Amino acid sequence: MSGDDIELNAPPVFDIDEKVRLKKNIKNDGTFIGRELGETLARKGDVGYVIGIGTFLQAFYIYSVHFVELGIVVGCRARELESLDRHGENPVNLDTKNSLNP
Repeated sequence: MSGDDIELNAPPVFDIDEKVRLKKNIKNDGTFIGRELGETLARKGDVGYVIGIGTFLQAFYIYSVHFVELGIVVGCRARELESLDRHGENPVNLDTKNSLNP
């Protein structure tokens, strides 16, 4: 892993209370207690709010996203989310290098 791959070298992309939308389905990787391994937790297009920001492997930010309509909180990577707050309903997309795409 190169220094460019370490998200923690830059500030978090999303802020607490920011409205975000999933860019892909999120499945249980075994860390979501009470759900089967591989079960879909949230689907592409689901909307939620960032309620916490943590880290993983001293390299990545993990955003705790509360999906109000689903009644769950799921940990997501920046590349799995797009902001609905920054440009109204025109989402901000992020590539895997943590940079903005128009």
